[in-house]
Parts: sequence; C-alpha cells; structure tokens
Amino acid sequence: MFLSLDAVSVRYAAPGATLGGRAAVEQVSFGLAQGEIGVLIGPSGCGKTSLLRAIAGLEPLESGRIALAGQTVAQPPPGIHLAPEARRIGMVFQDYALFPHLTVAQNVAFGLQSLGRSERERRVGELLDLVGLGSAAARAPHQLSGGQQQRIALARALAPGPRLLLLDEPFSSLDIDLRERLAQELRAILKQTGTTALFVTHDQLEAFALGDVIGVMHRGRLEQWADAYQLYHRPATRFVADFIGHGVFAPARIVQGETGPQVRTPLGDFSDLEECPLPSAYPGGRCEVLLRADDIVHDDASPVKARIERKAFRGSEFLYTLQLASGERVLAHVPSHHDHQLGEWIGIRAEIDHVVTFPVADADSH
Repeated sequence: MFLSLDAVSVRYAAPGATLGGRAAVEQVSFGLAQGEIGVLIGPSGCGKTSLLRAIAGLEPLESGRIALAGQTVAQPPPGIHLAPEARRIGMVFQDYALFPHLTVAQNVAFGLQSLGRSERERRVGELLDLVGLGSAAARAPHQLSGGQQQRIALARALAPGPRLLLLDEPFSSLDIDLRERLAQELRAILKQTGTTALFVTHDQLEAFALGDVIGVMHRGRLEQWADAYQLYHRPATRFVADFIGHGVFAPARIVQGETGPQVRTPLGDFSDLEECPLPSAYPGGRCEVLLRADDIVHDDASPVKARIERKAFRGSEFLYTLQLASGERVLAHVPSHHDHQLGEWIGIRAEIDHVVTFPVADADSH
C-alpha cells in the first residue's frame, strides 16, 4: 500500500496535563494504493480531521505507525516523527487559504521557488489549464467565485507534485449543487494526474462521488473501510447501516426452513439468502433486519398495507415514512407521480437483494 496506517491512535492531553486526556483516534488501520482516492466520513467529532492531521504530521501519534511509499513517517516509540514539510504532502482546506495580495498565478507558484523562472511559469500554466482557469492567471483571488477559488487551492497543492494530497472538507462552504459538480471535477483531475488522495467530509453524496474507497468513523474508531456499494448493501456494523443511506431496523427472527435459513419479518419471509447467519447466531433467532427505503416497493396489489405518516418530496420521488398495522415503521422511495395523502393506506412489498441482520439493540443504545 502507498499509504498505510497500522493501529494508529491520537490522544489530546487535558489542559495542563502531559498524560491522559481524550482519545480522538483509536486503533485505526487502513491502506490506500497509489493513485487511489480515499474518503473519511462520519459525524462531527468522530476523529476524521484528527486522523488527517496525524497523517500530515500536524499531530503526534500516541501509538501505531504511519507509512508513506514504504517509508515510516510516524511511529512512537522509537520516536519516529518526520516533520510535515519533509513528508511531501499537499493539503487543501475548507477556507482555501489563498494569499489575497498575490495573483492567481503567484498563489499557484508559491511552493515552486526551487524551480527556475521559465520552468515555474510552465508548471503554473499547466496546473491552471488542468483546473480550467488558465485565463485567470493575472486575477486576484477575491475576483473569483468560491468554486474557482477552491480549484486554485487545488492547483497550488498539486503544483509541487506531492506524494499524497489531503483535503479537509474543501467544499463545505459552497452550495449543494456546486459541491456535487466540484466533487466530480476534482475526482477527474486527481485521476488524470494519478494523485493519491485522502478526503474528509460529512456529506455522503460527496463521499460517493469522490471515493474509490470510503471509511466510516465513529467515536474515534474506523467502523468500516470499503467501497460505496459494500457500505450501503453490506454494512459491517449497525452504526454504518444507520449512518449510510435511508433505512430502518425491523424486528425479525431467523428460522430454519426446508431449504435453509429464512428471515421472518413483518413484511414476510425471505429465503435463499446469501451470507445469511444460522438461527443459532442470535438468541432464539431473534434479530433486527435492515430495511432500506429502496427495499420497499409500492404495490397496490400487495396484501401488506401501510399508512403514510410522513412524506418528503425529492423531485423525482417521495420518501415516505410508513407504519404497518403491526406498528413497525419502514421507509420507501416512491415515484413522485404517486402522490398519496398523509394517513392513506397503500400496498407495499419488500424486494431485498441483500439481507442484513443485526443483534436486537438495547433500549439505551438508540
């Protein structure tokens, strides 16, 4: 792996103390191949930015090891801590951090002082063309839009040819439509340049648009490191299942059928299941099954009925919150021309390609 983290922990000492304090990152391990784009996602305070800062060399490790291109850059003890400037890592922040008194071209050239003038000008022109702003070289940063400023910050970070690019919520101050477009543009630029990158965000759509592989963090720990499809359809933990996408946990029981295990749910029984645990996996077979909104299909002919409690218009579809007669709630994506009223009963059925079960949650875990 080009970037490798092995059981990395970061702890912030309490004010005035040298020991103890709060663990920001605990025992995190993952790897990124050269040219791969990784994304760290999770709620505020989950440790994703602290982990990014540790990789950059801005935070010391409490334990573990970070290696870049086969070189150990941090490992206590024996006390290896390569200085940030020696790691050849580029960083892009959410506030762009462009120099207001320099032109766009001078901003991009800032880290190229070791090059001769003609080589520096050639490199700056190359990077500005890459981000689609070759005509803006003589302009001041404040004359550009937020999206253009972010592309200039990216060009400046790429200019010295970093071994690794780290991006900390670079689109968070931009509007949603622009963020999605910039995420796609950024991915194309990183792939074109073969840049290995690690991106931090709390936005799932950004993560899905950018990442080859995505890590979900929670309370300082990495819950799962996988591609977007696996995170959505094969969540490794209950937190990942709850955090990614829209869904609910419904009571279920795994029983042994004639052809193998079956999952008995309020919406019927599911059999012929891949990776389905045996009934003995849970006490009495009792468990909870993850039902995604796209697992629930509106079907007036279905004998299973549910009452519409809430609905949210999403343009091409509604997100319905439905209550079954037995009391359980489910979510469903329904095409928006099916504009049913609150309180109306509609037919539904489940079409689940990936059945995912979890132990029954304790009441205090919700």
